[in-house]
Amino acid sequence: MSLDLFGADCRPTLLEFEELATRRGYRRIAGVDEAGRGPLAGPVVAAAVILRPGIPIAGVMDSKKLTEARREALFDPIMAQALAVGVGIADHDLIDRINILQATLQAMRQAVTNLALFPDYLLIDGISQIPMNIPQKTIKKGDSASLSIAAASIVAKVTRDRLMVEYDRQFPGYGFAAHKGYGCASHLEAIAQFGPCAIHRKTFRGVKEHVEPENGDIW
Repeated sequence: MSLDLFGADCRPTLLEFEELATRRGYRRIAGVDEAGRGPLAGPVVAAAVILRPGIPIAGVMDSKKLTEARREALFDPIMAQALAVGVGIADHDLIDRINILQATLQAMRQAVTNLALFPDYLLIDGISQIPMNIPQKTIKKGDSASLSIAAASIVAKVTRDRLMVEYDRQFPGYGFAAHKGYGCASHLEAIAQFGPCAIHRKTFRGVKEHVEPENGDIW
C-alpha cells in the first residue's frame, strides 16, 4: 500500500524521512534493505530495522560506503540499540525459481514479519514496494537517504557476508569468503574449472553456461 508523505522537492537529511513520517502520526517506522541481489551464488538477505526515535547510532551510513571491519563493528550496536530488527533470507533455489526481484521482495516481507514490533510505516530502499498492507515509501538510493534503511543495509550485508564465509568452508575452491559470491574474474574462473556448486544461482549468466542439463532439461 503506497502512502507518499514526501513532496517531489524534498531533499532530506539522513533522518528527515523518519521525522516526516513521525510528524504524520507514525510511531514504528522500519527501514528495509537487502544485500546480495547481484552475486552468482548464495542467498539474498533482507533486513528491517526500527530505530529508537531521536537516538541515532553513531557511524551508521550506507553499508557500501563502509569497510567490512566498520560494518562488523556497527552490527552489534544496531542489534542492541534498535527497537526491533528482523531478517529475511531467500536462498539460491528460490531465486532460480521465481527470479531475483520476487525473491528479494519475499525476503523483505519475511524481514518485516520477523520484527518483534510490527511497523506502521516502511521506508524501502529501491523502487519496488513490498507486497504487504502497510503504508510504505520506496526511496532510490535509500541507504544514503534514511538512517533506518542504512542500518538495515548494514545488518543485511553483515548477515549475508557471514553466511558466505560459512559457505566457503562447505564449498572450498570458489573463494566465497573473499568475493562473497560476486562475479569477479577469480570466481568465474573457478566456476569454469570446477562447475557450479550447490549454492550457485543456475539461472544467472556466468553460471548457467556451465550447468549440466538434468533429465533432458536445458537452462
